[in-house]
Amino acid sequence: MKTYTRTKKRNLRRVLVCAILGVVLSGSAIHAADWPNYRGANYDGISSETGWQSTWREAPAISWKASLGWGFASMAVNKGRVYAMGNVDDNDIVYCFDADSGKELWKQSYSCPLYKKNHEGGPAATPTVEGDGVYVFSKNGDALRLDANTGEVVWHKNLTKELDLENLTWYFSGSPLVVGDVVILNAGTAGVGLDKADGRVVWQNGKGPAGYATPVPATIGGQKCVVLFTLDEVLGVVAETGKILWRHTWKTKYDVNAADPIPVGDTVFISSGYNKGCCLVKVSGAQCEEVWNNKNMRNHFNCSVLWKGHLYGFDESTLACLDFKTGQSKWAQRGLGKGSLMLADGKLVILSERGKLVIADASPQEFKELASAQILEGKCWTVPVLANGRIYARNAAGDLVCVDVRSGK
Repeated sequence: MKTYTRTKKRNLRRVLVCAILGVVLSGSAIHAADWPNYRGANYDGISSETGWQSTWREAPAISWKASLGWGFASMAVNKGRVYAMGNVDDNDIVYCFDADSGKELWKQSYSCPLYKKNHEGGPAATPTVEGDGVYVFSKNGDALRLDANTGEVVWHKNLTKELDLENLTWYFSGSPLVVGDVVILNAGTAGVGLDKADGRVVWQNGKGPAGYATPVPATIGGQKCVVLFTLDEVLGVVAETGKILWRHTWKTKYDVNAADPIPVGDTVFISSGYNKGCCLVKVSGAQCEEVWNNKNMRNHFNCSVLWKGHLYGFDESTLACLDFKTGQSKWAQRGLGKGSLMLADGKLVILSERGKLVIADASPQEFKELASAQILEGKCWTVPVLANGRIYARNAAGDLVCVDVRSGK
């Protein structure tokens, strides 16, 4: 009887140990996440992914490479596939790669000028994956829906011609945003809405030149809306109808409003380069007022991210951290050029202007680098993407690399 009791106790202890280990291991397991559109699933530059390798003794392995052609479009990652774009011989090309192997699954092209103007040219808008559709927007005003599995063209509209829209100095750049059944584009004076099923025009707000930023969904003052950073304003529109709810003037040198707005509660953060600066706008019904306005963050073309009450982004050629509520500068770090960043698991994933991948703590106390590796050469103005344990990055020439940062690899 005693032997049976001791054996039973030992078995119970084993069960308890296994249960505890299971809890511990599950708590430290990798949580992977897709990145189906520009700035990620939540449109804020922040991934929910955890457990990836953020420090290393030796540079992480480059799993695969691809050549895209000229451009600055970032990557979308969804259901094991990577969607990317480039321009070759005045044709925009949309690629679909297998995320594991880098094998090209399909590609689709359409005629579009390179539009090389004070930069290398090529597409700037990132593909948006929603359901079985991939939505793209060219510098020339081409809006397309492709089949995500085959690349087949579902519909193709040229908004410049069909809607008589005026193009921008550096051409259309904002990525498509899908809200319900409407694809919203930063085109025309204050946006265009297309039916996602057939591409027909649902609404249009003017024919004037647009801004360069991507539309951002938000709920401000209990009202669902889409925030647009246009030629000289930040404004909110109703996704289904295009009705303008509120607007705030923000005039910038060369009419460049390129970094996405960051809506929080009843406020919206905006930032522009060319020494314009940044501002926190409070929205009350149809009225707007500035909470603060300074030059501590001048986003030229890449967006900041907001994490735990602080903004992290590139103030022209300097990585900077600001207090969101006050606009007060917390720290500044030089040496990365006009870089770009995203955030995951409390860490900044940074790509310098010359192709250096840097992982750093997202802390207002100081800039603390955790790891770095040279992964690309040439000009790198495109934000990197972390998805499912891999970091995807590209340069202007179209060299795409996939860096394996899965834990334990």
